[in-house]
Amino acid sequence: MKRIGSKRYRKDLEKASQDTLSLADAVAKVKSFSTTKFDQAINCVFWLGIDPKQSDQIVRGAISLPHGIGKQKKVIAFCEDSDVETARNAGAIEAGCDELVAKIQGGWADFDVAIASPKVMGKVGKLGRVLGPQGKMPSPKNGTVTADITTAIREFSAGKVEFKNDSGGNVHVVVGKQSFDAQKLMENIDAVVTHIKKIKPASTKGTYIKKVCISATMSPGVFVAV
Repeated sequence: MKRIGSKRYRKDLEKASQDTLSLADAVAKVKSFSTTKFDQAINCVFWLGIDPKQSDQIVRGAISLPHGIGKQKKVIAFCEDSDVETARNAGAIEAGCDELVAKIQGGWADFDVAIASPKVMGKVGKLGRVLGPQGKMPSPKNGTVTADITTAIREFSAGKVEFKNDSGGNVHVVVGKQSFDAQKLMENIDAVVTHIKKIKPASTKGTYIKKVCISATMSPGVFVAV
């Protein structure tokens, strides 16, 4: 949560602009804000002209950014016994089916992403009430249910980003760290913008991308022209 009352935040707010800036100027502005003791994540937020209540206007998916997001993710894989070794070699911290399902039902949740082979989804489905609220339930729509679990494990371990619009029609995507070179941040943001445009729901009417804003975890937001 951004501490609006902090001296650092107020100082950054004075430097912020309510104008819509070019991508290069927006990135430069965000990188000019005060640093903290930790390397802040940079978020890109889209305000979309969609109706979140309509199932055919949901905007969700996953994307591998050109320069990653500066963080390794803990990935598990639901798969058949014959694929366990391959999954572990690809980077999964846990792999299997029945025992892994039981472990999660028992309360274990120390992972970021769950990948699943379509062959075992019948058994994984019982975890919907547990993983669904955490945003960790495997789904074909974001690429976490796939026959090619090896590639999926490698991509998500390296920081492949998942996203889904909220009830207000906003989509939040992590695009890197404040320490990233400006050019790398620009290329990551450009990749996200291009992808969001590409998956525009056919039933959406009017302006699709209304506003785009980027900000660090504890800094003011800056509007970006797209």
